[in-house]
Amino acid sequence: MSKDRIHLKVKGRVQGVGFRASTRRRARDLGLTGWVKNLADGSVEAVAEGREDDLKKLVSWVKTGPRRARVDEVNSKWKDYEDEFTEFSIRY
Repeated sequence: MSKDRIHLKVKGRVQGVGFRASTRRRARDLGLTGWVKNLADGSVEAVAEGREDDLKKLVSWVKTGPRRARVDEVNSKWKDYEDEFTEFSIRY
């Protein structure tokens, strides 16, 4: 099965609510690799690689996020798989 890469930017109340840790946990559960980080503008950015079906599951989850989050907008860009990561981590 082929692999893909997706770049996400999530806007809303997504900082200070456990969004990064929850995204990392969900991505790892799906067997994805990549990273997630807070941005200075209050949004969260993530890059993930793995099977297309699993990436779609992550995107679906990100649209809601953890219980305390409020997601207003998710921008996603599909890209070519680069095999760049060995795990899914939080970047600071």
